[in-house]
Amino acid sequence: MMPYYWTPTTQQQMTPPVTLPSGRPPGREESYIENILRLNRGKPATFHFSFEHAVEQGKNTKTVRGVVEAAGRDHVIIRELKSNHRFLFPMIYFDFAEYDEEMAYFNQNP
Repeated sequence: MMPYYWTPTTQQQMTPPVTLPSGRPPGREESYIENILRLNRGKPATFHFSFEHAVEQGKNTKTVRGVVEAAGRDHVIIRELKSNHRFLFPMIYFDFAEYDEEMAYFNQNP
């Protein structure tokens, strides 16, 4: 029986190219909701949220008229237009948004 010994070499290791979980190369934005909200930052819209618990007596929804200030993977910060009040909503409660003007979206060409 022959013993096995590992000897490091000076040969440079080749690293595989970086890819996103979807298999796309980095640098191309993915069309997740938070990315679409970021593309439309500052545009007036109506945002709809629903909750499993009641926000007010007998009501488990919240509608905010405002603009997105920031959006992350699990949250969105919305500034209400009439009062400048800011909301931090977890994305799990986000239902949909209605924009007053044309929305920005990703280039659909491959």
